[in-house]
Amino acid sequence: MTDSPFRQRLAAILAADAAGYSRLMAVDEAATVAALDAARAVFRAQIEAHRGRVIDMAGDSVLAVFDTAIGAVSAALAVQGELAAAASAQPEETRMRFRIGVHLGDVIEKGDGTVYGDGVNIAARLQGLAEAGGVTVSAAVQGAVRGKLAASFADQGEQAVKNIPHPVRAFAVHPGEGGDAGPAPATPAPALAPPTMLSIAVLPFDNMSGDPEQDYFADGMVEDIITALARMRTFFVIARNSSFVYKGRAVDIKQVGRELGVRYVLEGSVRRSGNRVRITGQLIEAENGHHVWADRFDGTLEDVFDLQDRITDSIVSAVQPNLLRAEIARARVKPTANLQAYDLLLRAMPGLLPGSTRAEQDEAASFLRQALEKDPRYTTAKAMSAFACLRRLGDGYGGAEDVKEGLRHADEALAEARDDPTVLSYAGLTLASIGYRALGFRVLGFRYDEALRAIERALSLSPNLLSVQFCAGFVKCVVGDAEASLLHFERAVRMSPLDPGMSAYVALSGGAHLMLGRYEEALASAERAIHDSPEFVLGHRLKVTALGHLGRIDESRLAAQRLLELTPQFTVSQYRSVSPFKDAGLRARICDAFLAAGVPK
Repeated sequence: MTDSPFRQRLAAILAADAAGYSRLMAVDEAATVAALDAARAVFRAQIEAHRGRVIDMAGDSVLAVFDTAIGAVSAALAVQGELAAAASAQPEETRMRFRIGVHLGDVIEKGDGTVYGDGVNIAARLQGLAEAGGVTVSAAVQGAVRGKLAASFADQGEQAVKNIPHPVRAFAVHPGEGGDAGPAPATPAPALAPPTMLSIAVLPFDNMSGDPEQDYFADGMVEDIITALARMRTFFVIARNSSFVYKGRAVDIKQVGRELGVRYVLEGSVRRSGNRVRITGQLIEAENGHHVWADRFDGTLEDVFDLQDRITDSIVSAVQPNLLRAEIARARVKPTANLQAYDLLLRAMPGLLPGSTRAEQDEAASFLRQALEKDPRYTTAKAMSAFACLRRLGDGYGGAEDVKEGLRHADEALAEARDDPTVLSYAGLTLASIGYRALGFRVLGFRYDEALRAIERALSLSPNLLSVQFCAGFVKCVVGDAEASLLHFERAVRMSPLDPGMSAYVALSGGAHLMLGRYEEALASAERAIHDSPEFVLGHRLKVTALGHLGRIDESRLAAQRLLELTPQFTVSQYRSVSPFKDAGLRARICDAFLAAGVPK
């Protein structure tokens, strides 16, 4: 069987056309051609800057394709803003304006890069609905980018368009306050209401060291403060993944409070020079911008954990003077006495986040090995090493050695740190999710009961820690408690509403829907996860399986082709060996779906 010269995939399509082009040519042909060339340069630069690809620039039109709707809409708004600024000095009647339409849908992509299909046609029809100098998008695009861009949407209703059998709902897009068309958190409507308990978001601290390589140290400092606060049951703490979307941006604290649904916001800076560290912080009441507390802390690297404790104590004292000292004491967890090991752990963390590449994961594993060489009893590093093994297996390139190493690290971490919620969560996740069903079905791993005990202990200690809720959702799904799993993921999303790794929560929620027989919901979760992270393997596996359960075999085969492009070594036997699901019937149904889709046995 020969490979198909076509590939079907989900893409965001941008179509643009110059308004009144013929009239402009009739008035001044040379000036119009020059203006068109300049506009094409703007389109190409912005499309490429937002990770899109130009398909065609025939005549006065532009066609481009993007992997994400956010990229396409951001590029469209940036183009319109730049063109408007460039033409501001020209007479109104000679300005060249473009109409832009954006749609998210299936396209057929040929080997030469050209694209066809209804997705392209709908984008072209939306372009015709846009105002000159404006952008109009479909409902699919509006749903995908809403709340993720500094932009507003005006509903244009259902539109009957040429050669499309069904009406298309259209939305006109307008840049948000300040005209910032790039990806940025927009004020949700309605704003998230702060929870009844004390709520706080810790923004990324500015790295004042003059060395960009020290960003990881400032970020790690903030993450440790977030973790310490989250261990206190009195606080509702926004997860790092959401608060870090503001990194490198000038922010309006009131807007941050509305977007994240918190009462207090902490911001600050870290200056590291040699062995000296200076940390500044200020705590602000988000609703009115009132400064509740500000302070500066100086010390040496040997004092870094004491500095973190002093900051945490000061925040607690400023926000709730009567907080029990026992709660503060319980939050003080010194992960290691070896500062080099701690530094290596900070360097490893980005490679363990959702969306990290294989090379980044390998680098993270190397940093963790070095950390454990520096401090063999560093339990957090052991727990994260176990998780790194699980990531390798989950992405399809791990083996039996990863199972053995992951279980060893999880066991050692649990034996040495029974009251650390982060260690309990990741070690518990490993025990439930990492294993190997050898020939004869002798099982190595998948210790579900021990995993549940670890997760329940972590929940009792720190229910407000994102890692606890995430791992609890994962473990509850694996053992078959799908409804509880969904509740934990909903809680995690509330704790990290702007999380750039949201695709992980979405895909895992889809797994719970699959378990409950809600195949349409599972497919929708898979599509959203893939849209947010086009190379997220778990999302593609879920899509193949959901389509198979819905009986849409041809589409499942296309989805399987994309899955095998990402993980060519993936086979049904390999999945059967490492699938963590406790329910044997569910494992069998998933394997049947893979086989029907053409995944190698």
